[in-house]
Amino acid sequence: MRAVEEIGPVDAGVFEREFRPAHNPVVMRGLAHDWPVIVAGRESAGKALDYVEAFDSGQPTDIMLAPQSEKGRFFYSPDMRGFNFRREKLSLTGLAQHLREIADSADPIGIYAGATAIDTHLPGFAQANPLPLVSHTHAIPRIWLGNATQVATHFDLSDNFAVVALGKRRFTLFPPEATKALYVGPLNVTLAGQPVSMVDPLNPDLETYPRYAKALEQAQFADLEPGDAIYIPTLWWHHVQAQAPINILVNYWHNDATRGGGFLALVHAMLSIRDLPLEQRKAWRAWFDHFVFGEEAPDAAAHLPPHAQGVNGPASPSRDEQIRRFVLQVLSSN
Repeated sequence: MRAVEEIGPVDAGVFEREFRPAHNPVVMRGLAHDWPVIVAGRESAGKALDYVEAFDSGQPTDIMLAPQSEKGRFFYSPDMRGFNFRREKLSLTGLAQHLREIADSADPIGIYAGATAIDTHLPGFAQANPLPLVSHTHAIPRIWLGNATQVATHFDLSDNFAVVALGKRRFTLFPPEATKALYVGPLNVTLAGQPVSMVDPLNPDLETYPRYAKALEQAQFADLEPGDAIYIPTLWWHHVQAQAPINILVNYWHNDATRGGGFLALVHAMLSIRDLPLEQRKAWRAWFDHFVFGEEAPDAAAHLPPHAQGVNGPASPSRDEQIRRFVLQVLSSN
């Protein structure tokens, strides 16, 4: 396992030209070094919580709680019929107060609020703690507040910038090519939206999951402290371990996949193609290569006049609408 590439603070233009096209994770040390919440946290974790509470609208958010026995790991129940945690509603101020109460506990419950929209729950916080790198992306800033917990290895359907504002976090990342070796859990019954790996990176069971050794050969890691940021490209798997008694992270998902993106197409392909005879699957692979994955796929209809290219023409709003109508028509008729 090797360290994620590191750079210093960069502006949006440099990032878009030199780093995003590579589709690899990048750590940006000190990108948000001067955020007021981080300055407050250098004095104490309590001061950082005070700062957050000053913006709190009081609106309840989703809180996840796992018993002490889970050691901060949020996952499925052993029989895979449920989860090892429960959900409640609480304001961020209420959560902050609880974090203060259990901060010195040797065996605390696991508790956090994840992906809470800052604009509705902490109005003004994003303006006071800006990230110019994302200003052109229309990203919605979200806050993660909790104690020493783990977010299971998962992927996102959008690019992500994540900034550590308090505490420490270790990110363990795997490229999309490692998917086979990660033993993916259910696609439609998930912990918090996206499928997860069944392997615990902190205690991998290589007898049950032997291919995971191959995933580790491709893995990268990054240890982030307040002010540090990481860019995680779409479909890169990542496990996130918050390591301090009180932790704050702000993230920015952007370039979101519309209407499920490739993930929904994948699930539908499992229904319509995966169980066909081998030779038919090979035939469909040729079609997919020509119309979707091949280097010349965007020009697959170039031999037709523009008005006749239809759903296999080049990308445009009208082409996209034709595809949506065609898919809905076919699904409705069946």
